Amino acid sequence: MTIDLRSDTVTKPTKGMLNTMMQAQVGDDVYKEDPTVNALEERIADMFGKEKALFFPTGSMANQAAIKLHTNPGDQVICDKYAHIYNYEGGGASFNSGVSCKLIDGNRGMFSVNQVLDAINPPDFYHSPLTSLVAIENTTNKGGGACWDFNEILKIKGVCDEQKLGFHLDGARIWNALVAKNETPKQYGEVFDTISVCLSKGLGCPIGSVLIGDEAIMSNAIRIRKIFGGGMRQVGYLAAAGLYALDNNMERLKEDHKKAKEIGEELKKLPVVKTVESIETNIVIFELNEGIDETAFVKQLADKNVHIIGMGGGKLRMVTHLDYSNEMHKTVLNIFKAK
Repeated sequence: MTIDLRSDTVTKPTKGMLNTMMQAQVGDDVYKEDPTVNALEERIADMFGKEKALFFPTGSMANQAAIKLHTNPGDQVICDKYAHIYNYEGGGASFNSGVSCKLIDGNRGMFSVNQVLDAINPPDFYHSPLTSLVAIENTTNKGGGACWDFNEILKIKGVCDEQKLGFHLDGARIWNALVAKNETPKQYGEVFDTISVCLSKGLGCPIGSVLIGDEAIMSNAIRIRKIFGGGMRQVGYLAAAGLYALDNNMERLKEDHKKAKEIGEELKKLPVVKTVESIETNIVIFELNEGIDETAFVKQLADKNVHIIGMGGGKLRMVTHLDYSNEMHKTVLNIFKAK
């Protein structure tokens, strides 16, 4: 039995999801003639109270399209130093949109309204890049699945409105945050100009993300997707997986969160572990004591068929997900108890 806790992207479609995919009605999505894609886009737009949604093959492409829609070359985007759009999208912000990132030194990937105010460049000082967008990530990946305080989000929205800045949410794991904080999609739709949501992480789809926004900002999104090479044809087979996931895989995210917290409790007892970051959702990040070989620790687990990843600097990550069964969970807890 191989136990893969490297990411929640490693899941495979369930039998029910596969059956739904195979029964999907499809058409040419480049012509917007795929009924299943259209149904998914309409459903997610309605969930968040937005006018339009567009299906993308990846979350990175959806985020990059959002940046392109909000900015002009030479502009600057405010984001956290841990942000996915800065760290894990191949330098796409500069390559695709010609923008730079003003990095905030936040707390676990989250920052305050005062830090945003300090990061905004004066619009009349032409020596500096023009600040045009604030982007946040919820939950935060490098922050260990941390969830934003919605009141702080509202404060940042107020600044964005006052300063005429766009406000984008990288909601790759927004479903986890909604379940953990008992919040609603419409709360987020009322605040953000654009939102990207991922279907291939906690919800267990094989592929796919959706970008959501109102008509004005989204009117050019399909052109940007085409420029990025994201036009797809009979993609309804994949959109059907998203519809199935929304119906069947949302509430069960609580199970992933519970298992992650139980793993964290066992890790805290290990003498080789220095700290375990606070666990709110399905990501466990922990740090080894000085002198403990990170590579050797990962290999010891791999030898027991448990696979995790190192993040550098002595930090390691484990992510619970749909394919991480109760049996696997017992095995992992017993391994840590025996150490």
